[in-house]
Amino acid sequence: MPRWLNIAVKSFGVLIGLILLVYVLFAVYVTVNNKAVLAAVTKQLNTNFNGSMTIESMNPTFLKGFPGVSLGLKNVIIRDSLWHDHKHNLLEAKNLDVSVNLLGFLEGDIEIEKIGINVSTIYLFTDSNGYSNTSIFKKSKPDNKVPENESAPPEVKRILLNNVNFVVDNRKGHKLFHFVIDEFKGKIDHHLLGGWDAEVKLKAFAKSLAFNTRKGSFIKNKRLDGPFKLSYHDDSGLLDVAPNQLKIGNDRFIIGATFDTSKEDTGFKINISAPNILWKDASMLLTPNITSKLNKFNLSNPIAVKCTLNGHMGPGGDPEINVQTTIKDNVLTTPGGVIKKCNFDGVFTNNYIRGKGFSDPNSAVKLYAFKGTYDDIPFSIDTAFIHNLDAPVASGIFRSEFELSKLNKVVGDETLKFGKGTATVNLAYKAAIVNLQLVKPLVSGNIELKNADIKYIPRNLSFSNTAILLNFTNNDLFIRNIRLQSGKSVVMMDGTVRNFLNLYYTAPEKIILNWQIRSPQIHLGEFLGFLGSRKQAVKAKRKDKSTTTFSEDLNEMFEKSKVNMQLNVAKVYYNKFLATNAKAELTLSESGIEIKNASVKHAGGSLRLNGKVIQKGNINRFYINTVLNKVDVKHFFYAFEDFGLKSLTSKNLSGYLYSRTNLSGGISDRGKLLPNSLSGTLDFNLNNGALKDFEPIMNVGKFAFPFRDLNNITFDNLKGKFQINGQKITIQPMQINSSLLNMDIAGIYSLTTGTNIAIDIPLRNPKKDDDITDREELKLRRMKGIVLHLLATDGEDGKIKIKLNRNREESK
Repeated sequence: MPRWLNIAVKSFGVLIGLILLVYVLFAVYVTVNNKAVLAAVTKQLNTNFNGSMTIESMNPTFLKGFPGVSLGLKNVIIRDSLWHDHKHNLLEAKNLDVSVNLLGFLEGDIEIEKIGINVSTIYLFTDSNGYSNTSIFKKSKPDNKVPENESAPPEVKRILLNNVNFVVDNRKGHKLFHFVIDEFKGKIDHHLLGGWDAEVKLKAFAKSLAFNTRKGSFIKNKRLDGPFKLSYHDDSGLLDVAPNQLKIGNDRFIIGATFDTSKEDTGFKINISAPNILWKDASMLLTPNITSKLNKFNLSNPIAVKCTLNGHMGPGGDPEINVQTTIKDNVLTTPGGVIKKCNFDGVFTNNYIRGKGFSDPNSAVKLYAFKGTYDDIPFSIDTAFIHNLDAPVASGIFRSEFELSKLNKVVGDETLKFGKGTATVNLAYKAAIVNLQLVKPLVSGNIELKNADIKYIPRNLSFSNTAILLNFTNNDLFIRNIRLQSGKSVVMMDGTVRNFLNLYYTAPEKIILNWQIRSPQIHLGEFLGFLGSRKQAVKAKRKDKSTTTFSEDLNEMFEKSKVNMQLNVAKVYYNKFLATNAKAELTLSESGIEIKNASVKHAGGSLRLNGKVIQKGNINRFYINTVLNKVDVKHFFYAFEDFGLKSLTSKNLSGYLYSRTNLSGGISDRGKLLPNSLSGTLDFNLNNGALKDFEPIMNVGKFAFPFRDLNNITFDNLKGKFQINGQKITIQPMQINSSLLNMDIAGIYSLTTGTNIAIDIPLRNPKKDDDITDREELKLRRMKGIVLHLLATDGEDGKIKIKLNRNREESK
């Protein structure tokens, strides 16, 4: 071994020996002077306290503080001066290791370089009046000078925490922070002019991070793992936490913060960024009141979120919260359905109006450039805005353009079914949100349908090549430029519903739709669905029965609302009936149809009608009052299928009819008159009439006038009144003055059995009286001569039989 190396080894050995000797002497000294050293350490630690620190025992520990020396303190308790009032120890440590500078220790000056706290509780308490047990720490002098009779507070260079409960309990500010620190390593670099920098490594478990204990905790029961870089500035009192990565649970965040300790209630600003986190995971980091609402939504893919918390540790509730996020090509699940291809930029703040406080009523959510597809229907919202989370109100501008057939998934198959056609939607809306559903919205804008095929299922009505423009103006709805085509019928319509949106949700039975309807031609048979009762939709079973679907709301509106129609139709067709220049006022309601001031041109004359149809299942009761003026009776009877009469038909009649009717009856949902259902009165006046091939008269002629032409009997003016009651028609006493004979008729004509008609026929020829102009004389001469008294009754073969009326005088 070279001589120089030999000398170096020996020198190093001597040095090590001296160090060990010093450590042994230190241990012996501490052991021998335990009380004095304990008192010195306690005094040094108490230098910056307005309270007391007690240490049960102290023992030297080797290597922990090398090259300094370490003291192991047992059962260390730090209490402020008012501990007896609140009973919360600031520090209660079973093991506390203190490392001191060896040279300073030998000189009698205790310089603490490192503190290790193990199996302990640090409890920072503030009572409801604002007093805190942290007042035990003396505040630094503004000029950082220490009085000559006081020692400078110790500058601790390293702090180690293991298995430590760290609690900040602020009863005045309703805040509770509770962390179980598994491991905390802090290295502190003190500046000569004041302040310090620190590097910290933390592993902890968050039991509570409640900025408002009345609303619950953030990141509750989550593990924290990550480094921090801190800087404290004496002149400003600011504690800066540089942005760094922190793992919370299984997600990684970048967190930076600033704390202003110069204020009585320490202010803070915390910046949090999560570049890649799932919605559900982010939701579970928030307070329960927020989590419960967010969990009703979900985004399938991870999102990027930035959050800023700005507040103070004093009273005043929540901090200011601002959140930003960007969603790209995601799948959004909501209580109302799933939105695919979802894109938007989102912003949340609880300080929407400055000066109104950080609260739910002053909170707002803005979603910019929102785009997505709902059941394959694409849509966009320029800016969706939700304000006041206590009573939230949503607003925005909704736009969409799509094929109408895609609406079937949305509205269901209970009310409407769409075929071809397109829809364009441009609506500005504002609505309250209750249970995550829009309520009583105010809407303005347009919905336009083009070339649409639509089927209204409850009444089995189909429309093709339909055009509709819905114009919403606040509460009112204007329906413009509608073109409906059903078979051969073409209808143009304009409508108005006042207070539509309010009544749609609250009282659909009060909705009144006013229509102006024009048409070149309508075939009523294509609208027979309005005669039948509405088919009840088969509703799909849903788990949540407290809410209704859009289809159910729409169906209820159609069922309960009332429709007023002003019709102006060039031609109206129904079976054999044709009318022109039709005008009417119609009211359609849940119970049926009411007709007012209806008028048409028909069979060379005119018809005025008032009435109503009451819908009950497959049978509809109708009540009508009509006035006919100069109507060709042949065409009139033909158009109405002879009103159900079997013997008297359109083939038996000619002339011009004037009449008044007051009738009621039954009509099927297929538009057919129900047999024997007609009742009421019919007053008529037939001018220039003729009765052709009428069997009852011809049967009489076989006996009374075998050589007269009874196939065509003409009348100058035939008046009569019929009382109709089902299958029986009562013929009020009626005089028939014809070209070939005169007769008086009265009795009952039955459509089945029960016919009993008295017929008085004078045998004299009426032509003999053609030269007489005196009405009274004509009346006296009418029944002179031989009069044949006959009775028309039922025969055994079901046909009407004519016989002599032998009991005529008795029946008068």
